[in-house]
Amino acid sequence: MPRNTLTPGQIVHAAIELLDEQGLDGLNMRSLGQRLGSAATAVYWHIKTKDDLVRLAADAVWAEIALPDVSARWRPAATALATGMHQMCGRHPWLGQAIGSYLVYGPAKARYDDRCLALYEKAGFSPADADRAAATIFVYALGSALGPAARISLTRRLPPEALSEAMTAARSVGEEFPHVRSRLTTTAGKEYAAAPDDTFRFGLESILDGFAARLQPVQS
Repeated sequence: MPRNTLTPGQIVHAAIELLDEQGLDGLNMRSLGQRLGSAATAVYWHIKTKDDLVRLAADAVWAEIALPDVSARWRPAATALATGMHQMCGRHPWLGQAIGSYLVYGPAKARYDDRCLALYEKAGFSPADADRAAATIFVYALGSALGPAARISLTRRLPPEALSEAMTAARSVGEEFPHVRSRLTTTAGKEYAAAPDDTFRFGLESILDGFAARLQPVQS
């Protein structure tokens, strides 16, 4: 595809597909050009560096999250925002690594952040505490997605026998500790970085319970 028929939007969309399939290590201008049926130089004509490409792709996926109306009740709206972010991170397991390795910013991410801050301020938090509340949920939702992302990355990078050997070694270590040993018999304990069902919901509700308690009037 000649450079004058490519658009930045097409390039970013193809980059997201490549990132979803192969992770950050699999993203380069040559592979992206092949996916687009174009030379790598045509991609460079529109987007100069891999850093720019990752930033644009990482921002674009934030637009997938539906933003609830600020006039809605704060707790269901906060649940929707956090759940939407967690699900988006699950669809794009490279995002957590990108946030830790690249400067990630853009209008879609800023729009999400703005809605979170507006929601928590409307709930009754001061601007500073709204910032803290939004940051708490951000860290929790992102961290909760790291386990599944790690499994995908390891499965992509390591041969099955290496993963099997590592899990056998990990179980051997865990057998020495009673609480870990009891968990090894569950489904979650048999998979790398797995967690019991409803773990994300349990943690999110616990955090929002804490927010609700802070918003209650102080009883004299």
